[in-house]
Amino acid sequence: MPAQNEENPSRAGTASRAFAGSGVALVVAGTVALLTRQPWLFPSLGPAVMLHVEQPDKPESSPRNTVIGHLVALLAGYALLVLTGLADHRSALQEGVSVPRIIAAAGSLAVTAAVLVLLNAAHPPAGATTLIVSLGLLRTPTQLVTAFAAVLLVTLVDWLFNRATGRPAPPWRASSFKEG
Repeated sequence: MPAQNEENPSRAGTASRAFAGSGVALVVAGTVALLTRQPWLFPSLGPAVMLHVEQPDKPESSPRNTVIGHLVALLAGYALLVLTGLADHRSALQEGVSVPRIIAAAGSLAVTAAVLVLLNAAHPPAGATTLIVSLGLLRTPTQLVTAFAAVLLVTLVDWLFNRATGRPAPPWRASSFKEG
């Protein structure tokens, strides 16, 4: 059994840090949502926050990949809504699934995946973000700007949390990050 040290922290310690970090990030974003009555909380923040607090040193968890990933996802989702004529429609949950909705969902995910590969900016939660947009759950420009601001906010909160709790985290890009 490997020794429990800084290189291999205990599972309970990691779980406690993940619990606290996840809670802090969502309470901060939720408080802003409550005060502004805007969608500062949306489903794909959850997996992004979990990556940040559970594996802050991984490229997929880096601020760079998080910011680029969600920005590409928001833009691709909205572009496909516009291209399919769905930008002014209610969400797929209200209208149901149609051929244009399938094209918007499949197209936005395909574009997001391809662009993130080309940019070397893998961030799997961005796949959920692009579907949230292309399915019409967030669809107005104001909602999309708010969602991006929420991504920036939780990324900063998680980075500060990791640093405050002694967990090394890259300031921007994981590949250029060196502990110490």
